[in-house]
Amino acid sequence: MMNTIPVTYVSSTAAKTGLVSDVSLSDYVVAQEGYCVVVEALESKAVYNQIECADGEFRTIAKGDVFVGVLGERRALKGYSGVVPRVALPGDTLNVLNMGGIIGNCVSDHPDLGPALRVKVLGAAMVETDGMWVHARLQDHALHEVDSLTSSVPLIFISGTAMNTGKTWAACELVQRLTRRGYRVAAAKATGASLMRDVQLIERHGAVATATFTDSGVVCSTSKAMTPKVKGLIKHLSDTADPDCIVIELGDGIVGYYGVDELLQDKQLQKFCAAHVVAAVDLAGVWAAQHLFKDRYHADITVVTGPVTDNGVGIQYIEQVMGIPAINAREDPNDLGDRVASKLPDPKPREASV
Repeated sequence: MMNTIPVTYVSSTAAKTGLVSDVSLSDYVVAQEGYCVVVEALESKAVYNQIECADGEFRTIAKGDVFVGVLGERRALKGYSGVVPRVALPGDTLNVLNMGGIIGNCVSDHPDLGPALRVKVLGAAMVETDGMWVHARLQDHALHEVDSLTSSVPLIFISGTAMNTGKTWAACELVQRLTRRGYRVAAAKATGASLMRDVQLIERHGAVATATFTDSGVVCSTSKAMTPKVKGLIKHLSDTADPDCIVIELGDGIVGYYGVDELLQDKQLQKFCAAHVVAAVDLAGVWAAQHLFKDRYHADITVVTGPVTDNGVGIQYIEQVMGIPAINAREDPNDLGDRVASKLPDPKPREASV
């Protein structure tokens, strides 16, 4: 059975499906990652109570709001951990796992955030395709995977020792500084949990094109083989935006469930990598990253940034004891740009736009 229901908003994770304010609803819910569900908020919360909508705006979830989310899992160290339910029926209670609108069963809360907000499943969101009604899902709008990346413009990887280490800030500053030096810069977020905020911020700093793992049909990069998907993002940006280089932010930390380690081990990606920027909070994190890059990834760290470089103590130790350049992206963004630009070939000559 199917009817139409008005929704308060559509989450950003579901944006690619084209769903809008009135959604066709089915009682049959496919309980798999990537499928869109219509839910009703069962409560309001004081913290972690917002959702990023398809228009990029954040709205506070109020009790009674009806919205479109996407079934998915999440395994955040500093957030909620949750899974896709084995079965999802209208009337079932699930949880909002992140601000991008990931819906699932929360299996582990976080003390700073309180219990995950509860929602009631109303049904599955449907879309009309070629005269047929089908379940709305991210995979139907995914970029093609690439198993072997035979060529690429230089890649700049930004990884972190944990969440909230300043990776996105460093990406924004690099895009802006390289653009000012004449580079045509594209950017991607290769791992993490679906959210448009970071890539939209990078776009505002001058990226000519952006893409995220969500564009490859992934809600959250845990427990996925991410390498073919990320190579697909790189090929897509190279083919459509003609960049001189691509800045790639790796969500979450190097160690964890989100697939960063897999990408840093891939020989093809490392072949095209011109610079590794590592963001860290403390010296122990930098020490661990240095050993991982040396012994596991067989690559050099180009520069360390993040809160560990907020004053001279951290910078001095990293440079003098560990032998790695350290630059604070907030205080010295031009120096960060210079350091990375020194690893890149000159930008391609281009005809001036009329």
